[in-house]
Amino acid sequence: MTDFIKKAWDNSAEKHKESHWASWGDEYAISLEVENISKYIKEGDNVLDVGCANGYSSFEQLKKNKIKIHGIDFSEKMIEYAKERKKKNKIGEEITFSVGDVRHLNFDDNFFDISYTTRVIINLPNWEEQVTGIMECIRVTKKGGIIVLSEAFWEPLVLLNSLRTLKNLVPLVEHDFNRYLKKQKLEELLINAGLRYEIIDFSSIYYLGSRFLRELVTKADDYPGYTNPLNEIFYRIEKDYSGGGFGIQQACIIYK
Repeated sequence: MTDFIKKAWDNSAEKHKESHWASWGDEYAISLEVENISKYIKEGDNVLDVGCANGYSSFEQLKKNKIKIHGIDFSEKMIEYAKERKKKNKIGEEITFSVGDVRHLNFDDNFFDISYTTRVIINLPNWEEQVTGIMECIRVTKKGGIIVLSEAFWEPLVLLNSLRTLKNLVPLVEHDFNRYLKKQKLEELLINAGLRYEIIDFSSIYYLGSRFLRELVTKADDYPGYTNPLNEIFYRIEKDYSGGGFGIQQACIIYK
């Protein structure tokens, strides 16, 4: 991971501390991520949150499930704020944090019941390093366990931008520190590794609404950032309906 990427996340940690904003400002999308991942976690699981940032989602998973969860992040500052929150809330050893690198996970083979990433693999600068990170997550997960790669994908970005072009809207772009996953490459990797998997589209309606439809009926200047009230409406619809391939955030569920 290049220095400018690490610096960007260190700065975000310092600016936002314990807030969800440290990893992303879109709280509804984060909620969808957390809710989807939680479906694969069961009581008593030993869970690894790879790229946990300030622990925001780790703490949310702990609220939902009686589990043991360990979060790692490449940013020392993110881990510092995760540990501060744990201490402030007097939470025990059911949740722990440490500095770590997805490309070199400091855990034994077959150690966790479930390992998951949330917008982490996309921070790696090229496909070769992304493969290393994915295979490390698989390595540390027990046989019979589950790996959830909750990441941003390239194909839905293209699909959304096709719609936006029809209405002369500015295209959405990757951040300069992101490299969205391409489904074909990921699927080829997993097939060649002999692994069973499925791709879960858990955010299509939300993305279609919050990144396209809302801009047709409201003015962006009136609702900066993620403040548009229509976002919540599409978030609530998403909880009951999804599909269509517009969700940039999707999850690859790998069954080891």
